[in-house]
Amino acid sequence: MRVFIKTYGCQMNERDSEALAAQLTAAGYRMVESEDQADVLLFNTCSVREAAERKAKGKIGYLKKLKSRNPALIIGALGCMAQRLGHELLEELPHLDFVLGTGQLHMLVPTLTELAAARRRLALTEPSAEVLDAMGAHLPAAWSAQIAITRGCNRFCSYCIVPYVRGREISRDPADIVAEARRLVAGGVRELLLLGQNVAAYGLGGNNNPPPPDCSPFADLLEELDRIPELLRVRFTSPYVSYFNDRLIAAIAGSRTVCHNIHLPLQSGSDAVLRAMNRQYTRAGYLEKVAAIRAALPDVTFSTDVIVGFPGESEADFQLTRDTMNEVGFEQAYIFKYSPRPGTRAAALTDTVPEEVKEERNRILLDDLGARVAAGLRSYVGCEVEVLTEGVSARNPGRWTGRTGTNIVVHFEPRPGLEAGTLRRVRVTRSGGVTLFGELVE
Repeated sequence: MRVFIKTYGCQMNERDSEALAAQLTAAGYRMVESEDQADVLLFNTCSVREAAERKAKGKIGYLKKLKSRNPALIIGALGCMAQRLGHELLEELPHLDFVLGTGQLHMLVPTLTELAAARRRLALTEPSAEVLDAMGAHLPAAWSAQIAITRGCNRFCSYCIVPYVRGREISRDPADIVAEARRLVAGGVRELLLLGQNVAAYGLGGNNNPPPPDCSPFADLLEELDRIPELLRVRFTSPYVSYFNDRLIAAIAGSRTVCHNIHLPLQSGSDAVLRAMNRQYTRAGYLEKVAAIRAALPDVTFSTDVIVGFPGESEADFQLTRDTMNEVGFEQAYIFKYSPRPGTRAAALTDTVPEEVKEERNRILLDDLGARVAAGLRSYVGCEVEVLTEGVSARNPGRWTGRTGTNIVVHFEPRPGLEAGTLRRVRVTRSGGVTLFGELVE
């Protein structure tokens, strides 16, 4: 049978979709690139924002006519929205054949086998720790791959649906992760991206309290991966700031492979809003962590997540967020306008910030970010940077693209024999709004 997978949402969902595709391929299914080629349509859904759910529901709803013309077509909803709504999705979308929640993704192949034989509708949303180790399959990779090291989250930020749809935090065995990494590297992978809702809490047994300064199982894991000779780079996303302790900072500073680009979600620069969000740190505490990281990694760059318009956010609260972002000097930021998610604590709060105010605050932060990034990139002109080559540029087939260890995209003209997944020096000749341009150095 031919299968098409559509993925919504975060990198964790992208990794889940890849693992599912690898499992399906091993079971004899054939992956295809378009819906009209498929016998099975799978939608790996997201619940973090309302818009993501609307898109997925709208898309599945649109397929009702297609299903009426082809009753043998199998349509399934997977992932976070499937977990949150369960049987409700089957009732709302009568042409949907099955629902698999986040704890049952590893059951996709047997579920399809059962559907093909019995043609009955199913909704499987029971939590299961088996899914963590069962989702380690990979499609053939080129130079980069992702490894999920944790699933779930224990933080229960008041606005966030993740702990409810992905469950409580669980970590994989370090030996299994290192073995998976070694297999990928033996197959040609040179960069790994480690994934988790709170990767810095890896290996802490779901303990909600940040570890003491000299303890970090995540740091231990990074050091183990650093010992794989052919591995060139390790990235990770995303850590909760309170878990970024002395041990972890020292491990990154001493690492051969870990990139000096840290994604450190801020969400707000106002202590009052942070308390309402149940973010268990203060503005001052966040800035102290940034300073400690910067002292150990002078070339570090930071990216972040920010929410504007959280219930009760005043103009003064917003200004504190803006000031904090400018003080840290984030090179990248994912800025979201608050929208309530059913089932979270914040959903019971009155959404006091008008939509037009959210729009304006969002625009201000994006404008600040754009100006800051462009100015920072101009400082690289005339300098040499080391990039990991990625291949032909998506926008200009005459150029190649690479990325620095601080996560800056660099475009350059290739030379004969150049291969993706190699470290090369590039002299920067000019800068753009979000990228650099240069020439390879002999």
